[in-house]
Amino acid sequence: MGRGPSIESRKNAVDAQRGKIFTKIIREISVATRTAGSDPGGNPRLRTAIDKGLSVNMSKDVIERAIKKASGELEGVEYEEIRYEGYAPGGVAVIVDCLTDNRVRTVAEVRHAFGKFGGNMGTEGSVAFMFKKLGVLSYDAGADEDAVTEAAIEAGADDIVVYPEDGAIDVLTSPDAFNDVKAAMEAAGLAPGYAEITLRADNDIAVDGETAEKVQKLLAFLNDLDDVQSVHSNAELPA
Repeated sequence: MGRGPSIESRKNAVDAQRGKIFTKIIREISVATRTAGSDPGGNPRLRTAIDKGLSVNMSKDVIERAIKKASGELEGVEYEEIRYEGYAPGGVAVIVDCLTDNRVRTVAEVRHAFGKFGGNMGTEGSVAFMFKKLGVLSYDAGADEDAVTEAAIEAGADDIVVYPEDGAIDVLTSPDAFNDVKAAMEAAGLAPGYAEITLRADNDIAVDGETAEKVQKLLAFLNDLDDVQSVHSNAELPA
């Protein structure tokens, strides 16, 4: 039997993954700051990005430096927001949100990913109409459904979804209400395990077998690209 990866190799892999996550969050902080200012109190997008950074143990010094670079206090790189749309195998709709300092590089990498795994890029708006932007606060199985539901209603959430297969709960909000609802849930002692503003499809497409495998590989490959911030699809994949 062969030996598994060494402790050092595993540590290097973890560090590399953490570096990719930090890079994506720093880019989001930069764009949020340039878009609506460096005050998190008056910039919900920046507040969300900072919270995301803190949740993965990003230091306050790193966050503050990213804000200063974006606000012009320190020299930094300017990033451009770009969205690409397309289809994965099985007719699965895919949206790829990017932040890049090199549009030519990014579109080439995204197009290559679609082609590599049997998908194809579409034109602007070709799949976006299938998705809705909303805030999601997720609670793992075992959360007190009654307490979460009562607090979410009191906080002004739009909907509460309980998944019967495992009892997990999603609290859904409008993007504008996301930070207020999240703060209210935390104040009630019900901090979510995960919270974000994201895109969700109105209807999912079930795929399985070889098609599901190709879809999973495409989504993973896209997510791993340095310029890609988030990937959304309407794939319903097997467990």
